Amino acid sequence: MGFPLGLWDMSLWLAVTAIILLITSEFLSLPYSKVKIYVDKKKLRNTAFVVSTAFLITVVIRIVSVIISIKRV
Repeated sequence: MGFPLGLWDMSLWLAVTAIILLITSEFLSLPYSKVKIYVDKKKLRNTAFVVSTAFLITVVIRIVSVIISIKRV
């Protein structure tokens, strides 16, 4: 039995997660924010950066696979 998620599914999941993390980190960093949530903003932004980078890597892999499949034809 293979892995149930493909590259497309992982890429979509990473994109949605990265967007949620980036929006959350921006809402927590507003100077006029009255949010009383104590979250380490630096760790949240670093996590968002890592997830965004992973998403971009999956996009590059898909682009390379498309280019390779075009050259074979």
